[in-house]
Amino acid sequence: MTPMTSQDTLRNIAIIAHVDHGKTTLVDALLRQSNSIREKADAVITERLMDSNDLEREKGITIFSKNAAIHYRDHKINIVDTPGHADFGGEVERIMKMVDGCLLLVDAREGPMPQTRFVLKKALEHGHRIIVVVNKVDRKDARVQEVLNETFDLFLELGASDEQAEFPTIYASAVLGKAGTHPDLDAMTDISPLIDTIIESVPAPTGDREQPLQLLTLSLAYDEYRGKLAIGKITNGTLSKGQMVTQIDREGVQKKVRVADVYAYEGMGRAPVETAYAGDIVAIGGLPDVHIGETIADPNAPVALPIVHIEEPTVKMIFAVNTSPFAGLEGPYCTSRNLRDRLYRELETDVALRVNDTESADAFEVSGRGELHLAILIEKMRREGYEMQVSRPQVIYKMIDGKRHEPMEAVYIEVPDEYAGAVMENMSGRLGTLIDMRSESGLTTFEFSIPTRGLIGFRHEFVTDTRGRGIMNSMTTGYEPYQGDIRSASRGFLVAHEAGTSNPYGLNNAESRGVLFIGPQVKVYEGMIVGVNARPEDLDVNIAKMKHLTNHRSSTAEAGIRLTPPRNLSLEQSIEILGDDELLEVTPKSLRLRKAILDGKLRQRAKSRAAA
Repeated sequence: MTPMTSQDTLRNIAIIAHVDHGKTTLVDALLRQSNSIREKADAVITERLMDSNDLEREKGITIFSKNAAIHYRDHKINIVDTPGHADFGGEVERIMKMVDGCLLLVDAREGPMPQTRFVLKKALEHGHRIIVVVNKVDRKDARVQEVLNETFDLFLELGASDEQAEFPTIYASAVLGKAGTHPDLDAMTDISPLIDTIIESVPAPTGDREQPLQLLTLSLAYDEYRGKLAIGKITNGTLSKGQMVTQIDREGVQKKVRVADVYAYEGMGRAPVETAYAGDIVAIGGLPDVHIGETIADPNAPVALPIVHIEEPTVKMIFAVNTSPFAGLEGPYCTSRNLRDRLYRELETDVALRVNDTESADAFEVSGRGELHLAILIEKMRREGYEMQVSRPQVIYKMIDGKRHEPMEAVYIEVPDEYAGAVMENMSGRLGTLIDMRSESGLTTFEFSIPTRGLIGFRHEFVTDTRGRGIMNSMTTGYEPYQGDIRSASRGFLVAHEAGTSNPYGLNNAESRGVLFIGPQVKVYEGMIVGVNARPEDLDVNIAKMKHLTNHRSSTAEAGIRLTPPRNLSLEQSIEILGDDELLEVTPKSLRLRKAILDGKLRQRAKSRAAA
């Protein structure tokens, strides 16, 4: 924001939506409309420009909030692309402090979905003006009017004010780069009607340039040459390159530092500016010890801004040093110091995460907003070269008025009618309470209330029960009194009896007992899980067993053995099927399920003692 730019011509908006409703595609269209995409050969990306992280591109979801800016006529619009999944609510909480309005993107077929509810609730709580964008109106099965009515009902359900409920509506096809005030695709030419609505409906940022400087650090970025960058909106005052400021941490401790660089957002990048003003979103260099939630203030009037409240974690896992026989073979970072430093460094950018030391110097308790939240952290770490072993996720209980309370989830499920009975039976066994049920066009939609622990391991069963044709989403709704014990179906595994290398003969014998996770020529160790048993108990198998050779038989006979392709488990699937006595070994190259106690005899003794 230059001195020539009026604060009245600035807009700060967030784009919020359910996963896969076209949020990131819409950002691409806005950037193209304003010609804000950098003309660089290495930046020629035709789709999902804001999904710059490898994990985001692979999973098709937004995990980390990102900033961009467009210029349209005499206005500048700062855009923040926010996560659509409730597990990344820590990002959403902070972003709402940075913007003055929101675009709510809703699929013209699916309508408002669970993660829409979560992020919209946060936006309404902050009093933001919402613009509803009904996207994908080009779909043949679009039901525009019904979706608009459902969205209005959702606003009322979430406690929107009268002004918020009178939301402006834009119809769009983000993938075609078109929008309009009516759902007639043929009448749409470009995305400019949406930009005009943003300028008309979203208020300019408040703040007084003449007041002392105040900026709340809401996000962090790292620059290869400039180090850590603090990102936030200037609440009051001005900020200049080389200016002396006071950094106030979350405990109120103050220290004076000098700002090395100030950057404003332009297109997909950052541009250095000499001075930035109240209302603009900026990145600041030269503050190596800055953390999220800290205030950057005027040294002559250092007044801290309110600290951002983040909802507490609901699920925890143990991250520990890898103790398998293969430890240290596939990753450079495998010591407890490496693991501890990396976990605590994550706290600098993820305020929804908690890390606690345990009685063991080699194990750490990591708490997050859900299984996906922790799975993303594990995936990030393994790609950076870290080895570790992780335990089964467990919910975090609270004592309220002397009684144990547990986190609850609202679960939304859509399945073909023929699988509705299986879903009802499975959810009932996990203490799920049916809230709503509808059937339309061969699809049954459920809404359940269920303890968070009831969902641990459920997604894998859900995919199996519905033959992969079901859709499930969930969000945390709060804590309620302990709901009772869950009689979980016992699952048995095929466990390697001894160390060696798997071969067709050994695998063929084990395959008759269940489903295998590995194929031939895979190194295994005693206690490593190589498949799931068809029976509910564990079974030791010798998949490294070789066929005895005689004068009449040769090793070439193994060429006639035909094996079923193994089931390759993803990281999320591996975490879901873990039991209390199992661990997941994670390395940059491999995911291995294993027993916590590798020695078969010791494992049997421990089981006998537990039974006694």
